[in-house]
Amino acid sequence: MDAFDRFWQWANKPLESHLTIPVELCQAVMELAPDDRRDRGAVNQAAARVLDQER
Repeated sequence: MDAFDRFWQWANKPLESHLTIPVELCQAVMELAPDDRRDRGAVNQAAARVLDQER
C-alpha cells in the first residue's frame, strides 16, 4: 500500500475506527492543493520528501 492509499483509507474511515497514520504523512498531504490530494503521484512525492527529511 502506497502513501496515497494509506492517506485515503484513513481519511475515509468510519468515525468509530481507530485507524491512524503518521502525522508527517497527514501534514504532507494536507499541504498540497485540494486537487493535488487526489493525485497519486503528487501524494506519493510529498510523502517521499517527508521520509527523506527524516533520514
